[in-house]
Amino acid sequence: MKFTQEHEELRRTVRQFVDKEINPHVKEWEAAGRFPIHEVFKKMGDLGLLGVTKPVEYGGMGLDYSYGMVMSEEMGTVHCGGVPLAVGVQTDMATPALARFGSDQLRRDYLAPAIAGDMVASIAVSEPQAGSDVAAVKTTAKKDGDDYVINGTKMWITNSPSADFFCLLANTSDDKPHINKSLIVVPKDAAGITVDKPLDKLGMRSSETAQVFFDNVRVPQRNLIGQEGMGFMMQMMQFQEERLFAASNSLKGMEHVINETIEYARERKVFGMSLLDNQTVHFRLAELQTEVEALRALTYRACDLYINGQDVLQLASMAKLKVGRLAREVADACLQFWGGNGFMWDNPASQLYRDGRLGSIGGGADEIMLGIICKTMNTLPGKKR
Repeated sequence: MKFTQEHEELRRTVRQFVDKEINPHVKEWEAAGRFPIHEVFKKMGDLGLLGVTKPVEYGGMGLDYSYGMVMSEEMGTVHCGGVPLAVGVQTDMATPALARFGSDQLRRDYLAPAIAGDMVASIAVSEPQAGSDVAAVKTTAKKDGDDYVINGTKMWITNSPSADFFCLLANTSDDKPHINKSLIVVPKDAAGITVDKPLDKLGMRSSETAQVFFDNVRVPQRNLIGQEGMGFMMQMMQFQEERLFAASNSLKGMEHVINETIEYARERKVFGMSLLDNQTVHFRLAELQTEVEALRALTYRACDLYINGQDVLQLASMAKLKVGRLAREVADACLQFWGGNGFMWDNPASQLYRDGRLGSIGGGADEIMLGIICKTMNTLPGKKR
């Protein structure tokens, strides 16, 4: 991956925004269980940060995904996972299919305001009985005149309490599970939508997540993204950017915890010597940083192939698998070196311990990633090369 001056300028812009507008408020937002998402998104929209890879005609920068990856990586300098998660939903989860397959009118009504920071987007796929098993969703969208009538329940929906619209996956026919689904833009103010109280989560505390109920919700059929019955395929495509976002977004957060642990261990005296002087400690920290660099190389390679039009299903799945596991490893190892201080709520290692655990669940659990990798390797039972 070769970075240009433009990449570095974007990197500086994001980092400056994080340092000025986000990190000074993280503790307050984490305690409150939410952050002023419309205010923050509007500021990001004014800087063009919500449309880095989106079409110019709708207010985006029109850049390839390597710039989106730089944006994601620098958002990893936020000192919590919740705010970057909310941003990632807006840029890499709820809008890629809309940007690529939506009608001109749909993109003007929803994509352009999302890029400008005037609307908050949410991706409504998971259900109480269907998380990683996307084919099992039960929500229906039945035609009635010129409308779809939507009924169902969506679970663990990030940004939903403050969302202006949902990119919703629903069954639009009784056909087979992989060809009966469609993506539909559903405005939050449509009659029949109820958003439950925010869920009390282990981590990602500043990111609001809730269950959403759809009771005979009517939306025009023109709100369909792309073709009917292609929703599963489009959602699988969206997952690729989501998984690359997850991998790149975690790199600098893990490095931050490693570096903070180094400084603490340098000052901490144990049995008459610096904790960092113990070979066990500095060797382990070296191992962790090496793993982070290996993940960075994998993520960069996947991004490079992706922007050159190649299939990165296997590599993106590997990166997603690796980041979920490595975040747990880094958090656990570093927390141990902080001793009792690591068990405190506001410790950087404990923050990663809480927030990073979602990496092996959201966007496809580890087991799903392993299944995809096995499938692409032709190693599933009964498969032959």
